[in-house]
Amino acid sequence: MYWKQSEKTDPSNSQQIHQGDGFIKRRSLFSKVSQLPIKIEVWELEEGVSEGDHTHEADGSLEEMYYFLEGEGEMTVNGKSIGVSANDSVMVPPGVDHGIRNIGDKPLKMIIIWGVPNGQYTKN
Repeated sequence: MYWKQSEKTDPSNSQQIHQGDGFIKRRSLFSKVSQLPIKIEVWELEEGVSEGDHTHEADGSLEEMYYFLEGEGEMTVNGKSIGVSANDSVMVPPGVDHGIRNIGDKPLKMIIIWGVPNGQYTKN
């Protein structure tokens, strides 16, 4: 048995995240069938769109990994600016302030993976 998803047919939603600018297009990967203690989504940010700076202390101390597929962005991690583009990845430990902004003129597309370290994750 296996599961397959496709960008052309997967449902997606757009929402403002952590009081950022604009709306981020989000698409979940295998959220209803995976038994892994993580969540995986594909995010797409149009020009100027951002995920606001935030920490994850209140929601289980999440660890996050960002893998960039297309475009150019700028992450802030504890107030430091980090340029990112295709094939870059950034991991943000629990409790660290962070956010992302599309600084290019094309969509910034990424995969974001998150969960609680040491398998402490509970599904929503």
